[in-house]
Amino acid sequence: MRIVAGKFGSRKIQAVPGTATRPTTDKVREAIFSRIGPYFEGGCMLDLFAGSGAMSLEALSRGFKQSILVEIDPRACHTIEQNVQTLGVQTQITVIRQRAEKALKRLAGKQFDLVFMDPPYAQQQIADLLSQLMEQNLVKPQGAVIAECHARDLLPERIGRLWCVKTVTYGITRITYYKMEEENKDDKGNVSGIL
Repeated sequence: MRIVAGKFGSRKIQAVPGTATRPTTDKVREAIFSRIGPYFEGGCMLDLFAGSGAMSLEALSRGFKQSILVEIDPRACHTIEQNVQTLGVQTQITVIRQRAEKALKRLAGKQFDLVFMDPPYAQQQIADLLSQLMEQNLVKPQGAVIAECHARDLLPERIGRLWCVKTVTYGITRITYYKMEEENKDDKGNVSGIL
């Protein structure tokens, strides 16, 4: 695995050993960041089911200031630690070793510019997590949520003020982009933010 672009572009990172964790491919990461940026100045990301931490590390490489990674698998947490040390971003990464639902309760009071979630395909729980994000007001007013799931899975079009703006399929993977509905729009009806 490697960081695709930004200040750490082409740097190699480790994947989680074994087959239990399915990493987001370089191609999909590049497509996601090409759509939402591709480069940033600051911002905070929440990375649920973080695996190796590749999405967060890509975000930091492209200008995000901080990322909180939620991961329960001890092997994945060890891999995240190795990758963070490799890139020297210890002060920008916080790892919460807990189930996603409990971690979201723990994060109450914080808000994120970008939330990425990639639960195991066999245990989809994205709709519930989207609801929890909205209930706890964890997404900034101009923020975005990106969910990765199996291509056959259909996710909700809208949950509260969070609405689907695009879906893209790459082989067996579907990426769904959500954006917070703005209360205030500019004169042309456009909304600002990541997407």
